[in-house]
Amino acid sequence: MREKELVDAAIAARKMAYTPYSGFQVGAALLTKSGKIYRGCNIENASLTPTNCAERTAFFKAVSEGEKEFEAIAIVGGKAESDISDYCPPCGVCRQVMMEFCDPDQFHVILARSPEEWKVYTLRDLLPLGFGKSDLD
Repeated sequence: MREKELVDAAIAARKMAYTPYSGFQVGAALLTKSGKIYRGCNIENASLTPTNCAERTAFFKAVSEGEKEFEAIAIVGGKAESDISDYCPPCGVCRQVMMEFCDPDQFHVILARSPEEWKVYTLRDLLPLGFGKSDLD
């Protein structure tokens, strides 16, 4: 897996975040099975509900381009104007979006707190009882 490349792409994506209300900027880099990387950032809205997370931005960009098979995602986050210093796990809604498109035992979630320091989890680690397509059969 291209962990370092994904972490670097997530850090670059974080710089594009639109966060005038919280000041908490998140970047994500999603790797498709075909090898393409889609970057996403969080985009806030004054009424809050329409706000979109970086992870979902990356997924929605990829899916809107025809991609539906994914290998991994790297996520970074922290207050604007500061270096990343802690891990930024995905919210529950983003985990559920990942569950829609990814095998929870094969898809990797990379949480980074610097360009050199990260941890890798499976989606199953982060969403042990996720609701997916098979639950509708």
